[in-house]
Amino acid sequence: WVEGRRVEVGAPGPDLPAPLAAALSEAERAARTAVVVRVDGAAEALLAVGDVLRAGSYRAVDRMRRLGITPVLATGDRAATARAAAAELGVREVHAALSPEDKADLVSRLRTAGHRVAVIGDGVNDAAALARADLGIAMGCGTDAAIGAADVTLARAGIEAVADAVRLARRTLGTIRANLAWAFGYNAVTLPLAATGWLNPMVAAAAMSVSSLLVVANSLRLRTWTPARRPLNAGRRPR
Repeated sequence: WVEGRRVEVGAPGPDLPAPLAAALSEAERAARTAVVVRVDGAAEALLAVGDVLRAGSYRAVDRMRRLGITPVLATGDRAATARAAAAELGVREVHAALSPEDKADLVSRLRTAGHRVAVIGDGVNDAAALARADLGIAMGCGTDAAIGAADVTLARAGIEAVADAVRLARRTLGTIRANLAWAFGYNAVTLPLAATGWLNPMVAAAAMSVSSLLVVANSLRLRTWTPARRPLNAGRRPR
């Protein structure tokens, strides 16, 4: 309320007067997010807000695509603005004018279609989608609601850390599988030999020590790969 009058700022509707409708079209052509100012219910002005892409967004999208990940842009902005940003980043699939519930429903549809879905977000309106995804990733500079709903919080502000997180997770899983394969293979070979008396107990003890050293060495190799100055903090729940 301003001097006894109700002032509202919100999304443009279909009832804009001609000058504001023309300004809306011009703002959309310039890839701006438009909001309308209403005074006592009447549209009086239109504000065009310029969206600036995060630093490193281009590299992040390119690196994720190289990792076999399909990027999707889901936003509450109008379609023209969303398409302009997606074209600049090279993202082909765009979902615009989404409410927080719409974003969560989109995640559900993708999961139902058989996709494994990771959501990257930093706002309150991303919290539902972050919680419903297979993996929710919140930016460290985001809201408390987004951080609380996510599985992983990136302490580094740059979105490029997402690709590092994916590579680290895949390498960790590969190390776990290699260690399990070595452990099961060792026991599958040595236990029958020991049971039938073909394996000397001293040799078996030495082989077990060597097996443990190989597992430790494999884990240390993973540790040395972890990117320096790129911390990843655990979020709401571990997986």
